[in-house]
Amino acid sequence: MPTLSRLRRCLLTATTSPGAMRRWRWLLVALAITISWLALSPNPPEGLDTGWDKLNHAGAFAVLTVVATFALPRSRWNFWCLLGGLLCFGGAIEIAQSFTPARSADWADLLADAVGMAAGVFAAMVFTRMVSRETQLR
Repeated sequence: MPTLSRLRRCLLTATTSPGAMRRWRWLLVALAITISWLALSPNPPEGLDTGWDKLNHAGAFAVLTVVATFALPRSRWNFWCLLGGLLCFGGAIEIAQSFTPARSADWADLLADAVGMAAGVFAAMVFTRMVSRETQLR
């Protein structure tokens, strides 16, 4: 079982190594495409479904927020633009679903997206603190 120190070192490497931000950006693009496909396809794979639509939205946007946090340079402006952009992305998905057969728009999904974003911000803060603590230990 990995120790907390190993996890910190892994996060440190994943977030500060040369080219890390570029890899996070590619992962962000891949996630955005995948989430769009899952949200707009008539029959998404059952293995990716939690059984509750709102939890699907919250989970997807939590992961998207964590990845986006590491994909962009850190600043308050970028942080707020990131959150606004992700919320717009969730809104665009809902609008697109209103035009998609076998799908329907539900604005409560946008609230679930926002809850997921809040969880993602919290997780990113925890990861960032773990990384900064590992950096201080070196």
